[in-house]
This record gives sequence, structure tokens and C-alpha cells, in this order.
Amino acid sequence: MSASLTQNNPARAIALKTGAVFLFMVMAALIKSASGQVPPGQAVFFRSLFAMPIIVAWLWQQGHLHDGFKANNIFGHVWRGLFGTTAMALTFAGLALLPLPEVTAIGYATPMFTVIFAAIFLGERVRLFRLSAVALGLVGVMIVIAPRLSLDQDYTSAATLGALMVLAAAILRAMVQIHVRKLVQTDSTSAIVFYFSLTATMVSLLSLPLGWIFPTPSLTWTSPGFSVLGLIICAGLIGGVAQIMVTSSYRFGTASMLAPFDYSSMIFATLIGWLVFSEVPTATILIGAALVIAGGVLIIWRERQLGLDRSKSKPVAPPSGTPN
Repeated sequence: MSASLTQNNPARAIALKTGAVFLFMVMAALIKSASGQVPPGQAVFFRSLFAMPIIVAWLWQQGHLHDGFKANNIFGHVWRGLFGTTAMALTFAGLALLPLPEVTAIGYATPMFTVIFAAIFLGERVRLFRLSAVALGLVGVMIVIAPRLSLDQDYTSAATLGALMVLAAAILRAMVQIHVRKLVQTDSTSAIVFYFSLTATMVSLLSLPLGWIFPTPSLTWTSPGFSVLGLIICAGLIGGVAQIMVTSSYRFGTASMLAPFDYSSMIFATLIGWLVFSEVPTATILIGAALVIAGGVLIIWRERQLGLDRSKSKPVAPPSGTPN
């Protein structure tokens, strides 16, 4: 990407990133509203299908349409799509069973698992500071889900199942991050965004026999079923716009600067959950979320410090190992 395509405009970058996080929370609320009648697979299909035209139009407008269609690592895109689609379906299923703030808090575990998987699969060295941050974050996650796993509850209860599904989704999203780190070495960001939407649409289509809702002569625009389809269509359109806003935000600010604004989703989730679903987060959820956020921010800060250190090193004398 040429230098003319990027600008140092922190205010615009933060506005785009925060706006995208808000739209993703609106999308989650729409999916949650429809979850009682629409199975997760159909929600993933509509979320991915209706985001694609927006993404393609944006790539064309940016002059990156050719890059978006060019895939050098086909199998990498397939694996990224399978992991990402499964994570999305599990999250959508969890939204039907848990309050929106709780789903958001558990989802914050993704950066913790990303650090762990980076050490296992990418050979990154993880030292005491980041290990401590990961441990802090995982303690927070356990605090959030502990009430769902308590001995006085049935482990097969809907809420327990929902918590486990959202936690599994967080683990899978961490695997997605590992695959993306490899994909960016061979493929453009445009291709990664486009082929994920394409793969998610095709994979989720396999869930067609699992209770999908279809327009019928009896399904009029005033019927509840029509409204449900409208919700997931809007979710797809909003998700596409949010994805573009996230990608665009990195044209105006660095990743390390923007990363902490992901945690504004807890504010939006709490407000939307309270106003739309009459959900009030418990003290346990807030305490656990605070610990997870603290761990995540520490990891982000450490990554920023390492990035500054690496930028100061001489190209002719790279360090023998990667400090973490």
C-alpha cells in the first residue's frame, strides 16, 4: 500500500474503530433478537451473504477488487473460514442462551488464547510479563463463567451450555488470529476479508436442513417470521459496514493505538442489553470482565513496547530471538 493511502489521523481512526465496535454490538443484538426462531447456521449465512455486496463494493471503490479476488493460499483461506464460521455459529448460539454483556465478557478471552497458541504454533517466546497478563485474563474469564459451572447447577442447563459455546468460540477465534498471521505473509487484507465472507456463506449453507425459516405465501410482511428474516438481513448489512469501518480505521492509526478500543464493546453491550433485553450485568460479570480487560490491555501495551524496541534495532543486526 502506498504511503498516500495512509494518514496519521488518530481522531478519525478512533471514531471509525469505536463506531465499528458499536455496530458489531448492534449486529449481535439483532442476532439475539432473532435467535429464538432462526437457527445459528441460518444467522451465519445471512450475516455473511448480505455483508458480501457491501465488501465487494468497498473493494471496488478503493481499487482493491483485483486484490480481493486473488488468493495465493487457498487452503489457508479455507481453514480460516472453517474456524471463523464455527466460532461465529457458536457465538450466535450462545447469544440465545446468555445475556449480551456476559457473551461479550467471555469473548474477551480471545487475546489470551492467541498468546498461548502463538507460542505453541508460531514458536513465539512468551516471557513472564505476558504470561502474567494471560493468567490475569483467564482468571477473569473463570470468574465470569464460574456461576454457570457451579455444583448446584445442572451442567446440561441452557446457560451452562451457552457459556461453554461462547468460550469455545473465543478459542476458535484465537486460532483464526494465528491463521491470519500466516495468511498476511502471502495474501492481501482484501482477499482475507472477501474469502472469509465467501467461505462462511458456503459453509453455513450446509445447515440448510436444520430448521431454516423460508418466505412462504403465509409469511407476510406483518408476520413475526418476516420480521425475524428482516433482523438477520439487517445484521448482515450492518456487519459488512462494521467490517469496512474496522479495516478503514487502520489507514488512520496504528493497531497498537486502536486495540484498546475493542473493549468499548462492554459499554455498548451493557447499554444495549439493559435497554433492549432488560439485562443487567451482575457484579461477578463486571469484576471478571475488568480482569480480562486488564490482562488484554497489558498484552497490548507489551506488544507496543516490543514494537518500539524492534523499530529501534538495526536491520543488519537482528536479535537472535524474539523477545516477548
